Amino acid sequence: MKQEKPSFWQQLTHLHRLTPPVRRSFLAKMLLQMTGVFFVLQGITLIILQIVSRQRKQFQTNSFPHPRLDDVMIGENRLRIYDYGQDLYHDMLMAIDAAQDTIYLETYIWKGDEVGQAFKDHLARKAAQGVAVYVVYDAFANLVVPRSFKRFHPAIHVLPYQTISVPWQAIDLRRYALDHRKILVIDSKVSFIGGYNIGSLYATSWRDTHLRIEGPTAADLAHSFADFWNRHDRRGQHIHRHYQRHFDPLINVRGNNALNLTFPIRDMYIEAIDRSECSIALSNAYFVPDSVLLDALKQAAQRGVDVRILVPWRSNHIIVDWLARGLFTECLQAGIRIFGYHNMLHAKTCTIDGIWSTIGTANIDRLSSVGNYELNIELYSEEIAQQMQDLFKCDLTNTHEITLEEWVSRPWYGMLGERILAPLRFFS
Repeated sequence: MKQEKPSFWQQLTHLHRLTPPVRRSFLAKMLLQMTGVFFVLQGITLIILQIVSRQRKQFQTNSFPHPRLDDVMIGENRLRIYDYGQDLYHDMLMAIDAAQDTIYLETYIWKGDEVGQAFKDHLARKAAQGVAVYVVYDAFANLVVPRSFKRFHPAIHVLPYQTISVPWQAIDLRRYALDHRKILVIDSKVSFIGGYNIGSLYATSWRDTHLRIEGPTAADLAHSFADFWNRHDRRGQHIHRHYQRHFDPLINVRGNNALNLTFPIRDMYIEAIDRSECSIALSNAYFVPDSVLLDALKQAAQRGVDVRILVPWRSNHIIVDWLARGLFTECLQAGIRIFGYHNMLHAKTCTIDGIWSTIGTANIDRLSSVGNYELNIELYSEEIAQQMQDLFKCDLTNTHEITLEEWVSRPWYGMLGERILAPLRFFS
């Protein structure tokens, strides 16, 4: 009589009775099945979140508080902080119109809408006048932008940056970096840098932060643009202008370079956090730090530093929202205060101890920390730090604070979803 093969659960019950080879085979099979189930659950969770994201209003379009900040002098540089896109775009277009020699514009996203067209028109006029106009945009980030919009005036030099230009680059992980930088440099004398992309949505509906620098530091950003252009342009249209570099202990340009595997922005954050004694006010659109950066923030809070983190409660990337929320419990338990902004917050800023600040393009996630091309400005200025603190306090009027008591009592499906998605933090 043929003996019936024991079921999976019977084997699991009598696992200790199995021979070593059979036991190893069974455990491998069980692990494979459990992994498969986990990936299925992860896929289902992602699908549900995407459905929710499409059905809900992803970000509110109502107004939000935005103080107008005065210029600040740091050495020979005049700086202005922008927290409202409409004001920023107005001054950027005025700077473009005043250009006499060169215009360098680099952006991650360039929407084919009214604001995007305004930038194209102003650049075209200056190019027709003989100004050397160079434009870089990330090709992947603008896939949904109509191809017709990507046709520029023939006098404009355009570089649609592509991560992989030839097939054999696909095996080089460095080549998957996106160009996430957003800078405008006029005549190497006036520059803009920060979180704002180009588009009508960002003009009034998104709360972001950008910085204008007029002075010697603008040449450093021109140099950074030229370096990027010359490395990635394959048509021989290299920029040969020389921009004199200089050392400024109060203003530093920090740039991530994926091809060189140099990522100083993350190290800059960790060093500044480790040196903090009084306060940290950090605003970031996508807060998914790696364990080292997260530990630095937790240790700062545990030694008595007032650590406050401002994130959008509902960003334009719902999956990243859930990845970030999976870290809230340990942050709150460490004494970090977390605030959810009621509009879409896209800023990438931090100010520490009333002296150190940074404004730039890098998010607090792995893609920005050790992946994409990014630029941040590091500032040592009590006046700028005061403005950053005032701006942070203004932003807090449009938030709700997330308490530990509230967070640990959130619905069970929220906790489950966060745990299922947690492994994706490595790719965020």
